[in-house]
Parts: sequence; structure tokens; C-alpha cells
Amino acid sequence: MYPSVMIVDDEPSILQSLSGILSDEGFEIFTASNGYEALKRIEQEAPDLVLLDIWMPGLDGIETLKEIKKNNPVIQVIIITGHGTIETAVSATKLGAFDLIEKPLSIDKVIVAINRALNYRRLEEENKYLRKKTIEKNSITGNSPATLALKKQIAVAGPTDAWILITGENGCGKELVARTIHQLSNRAHEPLVDVNCAAIPDGLIESELFGHEKGAFPGAALKKRGKFELAGMGSLFLDEIGDMSLMSQGKILRVLQEKQFHRIGGGRTLEMNVRVIAATNKDIEAEIARGNFREDLYFRLNVIPIEVPSLRQRIEDLPLLIDLFLGEFARQNHCAGKTLTPAALDLLAAYSWPGNVRELKNLLERLSIMVDGEIIHETDIPFPINSGEKNEKAAQLESPLFSLSRLKDAQKAFEDEFIKRKLIQNNQDIAATARAIGVGQSHIRNYLKQVQKEIK
Repeated sequence: MYPSVMIVDDEPSILQSLSGILSDEGFEIFTASNGYEALKRIEQEAPDLVLLDIWMPGLDGIETLKEIKKNNPVIQVIIITGHGTIETAVSATKLGAFDLIEKPLSIDKVIVAINRALNYRRLEEENKYLRKKTIEKNSITGNSPATLALKKQIAVAGPTDAWILITGENGCGKELVARTIHQLSNRAHEPLVDVNCAAIPDGLIESELFGHEKGAFPGAALKKRGKFELAGMGSLFLDEIGDMSLMSQGKILRVLQEKQFHRIGGGRTLEMNVRVIAATNKDIEAEIARGNFREDLYFRLNVIPIEVPSLRQRIEDLPLLIDLFLGEFARQNHCAGKTLTPAALDLLAAYSWPGNVRELKNLLERLSIMVDGEIIHETDIPFPINSGEKNEKAAQLESPLFSLSRLKDAQKAFEDEFIKRKLIQNNQDIAATARAIGVGQSHIRNYLKQVQKEIK
């Protein structure tokens, strides 16, 4: 299918000559001799591009351009003028014209301008398609009342520039919500930069967030741009903000208030124009009462609060999530998709899901790999999700706990299994696992070192 071009000019000689040349170049051509006729034919033919004379009797080019862009904003318009002025060019560009070409026309310039405009339109359409696919990929799956309420909040908050605080349990999809909000915003074409606040030591927070100049401190061999700078005019996702120390909170608050910062060792003031989206699994108001979180930072971030429901609160979405994940794993592993029996589905629906959607996804990935055949039965569901007598006995036989005679050895075996399961629930994230079970990160690392020694 050839691109279609409409030529709008009150000079018959230009209509005739341009029509012939552009037809030879492979374009489908429509013509109109005035603005009124052009608008009618655009409604009928929907051309890809319009070459529009600016000086015409009746409805002139500028007014015609306004109407075209009002009703058909995707159509590219190139202005043709015999009296080009800076004011005309500026006015036409503001109204959405792609380019302006002066008479007498150079055919080479016209063809180059048309191809540039059509390529730009193609890129715009590709970007819209990719953005749509990204939004679909990041969308929250489910039609439960809790999920529908969440989707409504996201749809309302997303297109605004307001700062957002997302709360919810570990594994419930806070990052997914943040990404969806970014994709729905006017900043979607800009970066979304995420910061794991819990993982940055106090001594590195300024360098990580604000950057540093070469030689600013020992070890600063190169200039580094911080997260605020990398985000540019996009969005900055401050994940696990509730785990940040009071000192780090104070440094972030200052920048959020002043909306400017300096790289360490630099004298130039850098302006901040990012949208801030923060997330936490903690009750921030309780943390404020305990003296662990700054109230002024909380009020700064909590412009629009969004609470992500746990999987327990949206258990009606379970069948959809199961189909989504099993289909995803089937594509990844290039095999037929698996399905659950009603009894197996009932078991999953009765479980409390402390690890939320992340735990469900991990379980389904395990089952999609380990279960032979295309049907996942009730007996395939592991303990503790399947707490039936048969499965419990199987779990006891599999576990080293019940083959040990000394309490000390059983305690050690239980601790190892407990840490192993919690690491799985937290996607092998050492920091998140340590926080979840209330130990230091060194405790988890020592466990992993011991596992490696035993493997060797």
C-alpha cells in the first residue's frame, strides 16, 4: 500500500505538476483547490500527509491547518508558501505543521520533506504501539473489586505529575504499579530510574543519588551521574523508602524541597525536574511514631497514596494470574502450557500467600518445570500449601528434621530450610530476606557460604 498525499493549492499548475511528479515517485495523490474542499476530502480519503498552500482565498492555510490538526492530529502537514516569514513558520509549527517549504518549489526538497514527515509518523505509531504493549505488560491482572479499585486509582493518578506513595506487602506488585503509572504519564518517553533505598549504605547515598565529580573523594576515578540526574525529566522510583536511615532521609528531603542539587565535589547547581514515586512495605505512620521516619518527608511524598492489595484481598484474581504465569512459563520453556485440576486450584485459593503474587509466580514456575504431563494435580502441590495428611507425611519424609535425633541438629536444619524458603519468596534478594526474617544480611551471607562449602 502506497502512502497517500493530498495537495491543497489554488494554483492549477502547481496541483498538476506536483501530482504528476509525486505519482511517478509512487505516492497515491489527491488534490483540492481550497481549504473547504480539502477538509471534505480528508474526511473521505484520510491521507497520510497534506501539502498545504498557506495563501488561499476563503479558508486560508493556517485556518485549514487548525481544522486538520483538530480532527485528524496524526496526519502530517507540510506548509507551502510563496511569502515565507519567520512569524508564519513559527505560527504553523505551533499549530502542528511538520515543515515549511517556500515557493518556487524544489522537487528534491519536497520529496525529502515528505519522506521525513512520513518516517516521523511511522516512528510515532511504533512508539505508541510499543508504549501500549509496555502498559499491557505492566498492567495489573485481575477483575476483583480490590484490583478494579487499584486500576481506577492508577488511571486517575498516572497522567498527572503528582508525587505518589505506594504501600503494600512484599511481593504484591508495588514496582509493577510504579511502572504502570510512569507509562501512563506524560513522562513515558523519558526514563524511569529505580533506587533501592534499603540497599544503599549511608556513606554512599549522596554519590548514588546526586553523583560526584572526578577526584571528589578517594576512589572517585571518574565522574558519575547520580540517579536524580539520570532520571532527567522522567520518573524516579524510590523503592523501600521506609528502610532508609534518618540521615539519608534528610538528604533526600532537602533536594525534594529545593528541587536542585550538586554533584559531590561540583560547584554547578543542577535543577531537578523528576516525578517522584516512592514505595514501602512498612506502616509509615507507625514508623513516624517510633521515630524511624521523618514526618516532613512523609508529607512531601504522600501527595497521592496508593495501597496495593495483598493476594489474600484479591483471591478472585487467582485463576487469571495462574493462566498468565503458566502461559508465560510455557512460552519461555517452549513447551505445552499446563493447567490445574479444580482440586489443585481449590488448594491454592485456600492458602494465605504471605509472599503474595511473587510467591505464587515462584510456585507456578516450579510446578511448570517439575510436574510431568500437562495437568497439575492436587498431589503435586507442595507442603505447606497442601497441608493434607498425605502431603504432610511426604513433607516429613522429605525433611531432614524428622530423621535427626538431637534438638541442636534439628534447630540447625530448620533454620537452613527456613532461610532457603524465605530467599525463594524474596527472589534471592539477601537484603529483603534479612529484613523479612529480622536478621542481619551477614547472617544470610554466612548461610549461603556454608551451602557453597557443602556443595563443594
